[in-house]
Amino acid sequence: MSEPIIVARGVDVELGGVPVLSGVDLTVEPGEVVAVLGANGVGKTTLLRCLAGLQSASGSVSVLGRPPVDEPGFWREVALVGDEPTWYPGLSVREHLELMSGVHGPGRLEVGAALDLFELGGCADRAPSSLSTGQRQRLSLAMALLRPSRLLLLDEPERGLDAAFRERLAGLLAVYADDGGTVVMVTHDPRFAEDARHIALEAAA
Repeated sequence: MSEPIIVARGVDVELGGVPVLSGVDLTVEPGEVVAVLGANGVGKTTLLRCLAGLQSASGSVSVLGRPPVDEPGFWREVALVGDEPTWYPGLSVREHLELMSGVHGPGRLEVGAALDLFELGGCADRAPSSLSTGQRQRLSLAMALLRPSRLLLLDEPERGLDAAFRERLAGLLAVYADDGGTVVMVTHDPRFAEDARHIALEAAA
């Protein structure tokens, strides 16, 4: 039997003396798509940051068999889409994807396929800064899915996307999981995540 991809036990986080997470437990198996749901302020993004090794916490967190640490070895296996990335000046949409592929090696998609799947072909030669919010979000997602990884951590991946593309993205994440990847995503749209296993967070006591 495969070992869980994520095991978190008794995760507590305080920010500025205010409890944000309290006693959170989470186990995620290989090939799962897990959606973290809950009202604003219950710590969904904070939990994702704990899993990414970007937020310290009490309790224990294991990702891919070890504590998550913000270092190259961890990011070779984990892809994160959170806040909008800092775009490289002078590089086009296509060149951002080519750079991602060059740094991380061949992944699940080729650059041309990623441009088509994420509806970026018509703006491939433009700078990301000139794109709409939805186009930049699609580029961030394309960069994450282009590269090889075992785990996707996504913070509101549906942000800025229209209904049709949300449906397409849900399908792409299902294919990623079918291929052996694992997804944990924070979302405010239960319909987008209807095929995922739902984890509901509540406000810390």
